Amino acid sequence: MKKIYIIHENDEWTKPLLKALEEENVPFEDWHLHEGVVPLDEEPPEGVFYNRMSASSHSRGHRYAPELTHAVLAWLEGYGRIVLNGSNALKLELSKVAQYEALKRFDVLTPKTTAAVGEKKLLQAAENFPSPFITKHNRAGKGLGVHKFDSKNSLEDWLKRGQLEPSVDGVMLLQQYISSPSQTITRCEFVGGKFLYAVKVDTSEGFELCPAEACNIGDQFCPTDGSDPLVQKPKFEIIENYRDPIIEKYERFLASEGIYFAGIENITDEQGRVYTYDVNTNTNYNSQAEERLNKFFGMKEVARALKAEWQSL
Repeated sequence: MKKIYIIHENDEWTKPLLKALEEENVPFEDWHLHEGVVPLDEEPPEGVFYNRMSASSHSRGHRYAPELTHAVLAWLEGYGRIVLNGSNALKLELSKVAQYEALKRFDVLTPKTTAAVGEKKLLQAAENFPSPFITKHNRAGKGLGVHKFDSKNSLEDWLKRGQLEPSVDGVMLLQQYISSPSQTITRCEFVGGKFLYAVKVDTSEGFELCPAEACNIGDQFCPTDGSDPLVQKPKFEIIENYRDPIIEKYERFLASEGIYFAGIENITDEQGRVYTYDVNTNTNYNSQAEERLNKFFGMKEVARALKAEWQSL
């Protein structure tokens, strides 16, 4: 029987999708790829395969899950199976450098960034890098490795004290610090390569901004920036009727790169310039924000898109 196969390494993130697929009454199978075997000389099953592997898998003890997924996707694609968010999407998920170079081809503005391997080389790169700047991991997710520094000396001090955690792939990034007057970022969600909705995310409390986690760990709201300390605002808010010329660029980028599902994050500076800094190909959705608006439900839309692909087999 032909099924929908969900490739991932995080049960908690995948539960809402599996529930949505059950509601759509389609057959599916859960492929958790923390460990596994890839029978290259055997033909894969028939079906639709959706890759949701995460760059942050190592933070959950699944260090080689992306490498295993790469082998599985090569196997599936070699046999001509329908793979949504396939090998190229995985490559972009695992490398900010690859993301930025791909985005530039579509005239999407990204922050000034330098990649370096080795602490000595990182400090050399910081000597002439505009301050303030941030560090981040090339292979990251969840805001891993993101710290702000006002100078090379402050970075050097952190390194001497062993406070800067290394990137799992060894590649550290120095990146232009973008100041947002509203202390927010915008996350644009896409299903089937088409824009679904945009979310405004409050960044005043830090950089760990995964929609599936940041508002579900007892820290659902952040303090207001204004007059009444008793009033609270949500960390994630869906922007109704969001319109921006960058959406067309994002859709062309996704189509060219073979990315079917994605969340793309950007930040607007004081001059109104929009910088795009992250592409998530295993996108999650914030249930509280969706329930407040009661108009868009990301995982339901994903399930419907998968069902349509399955029905076309």
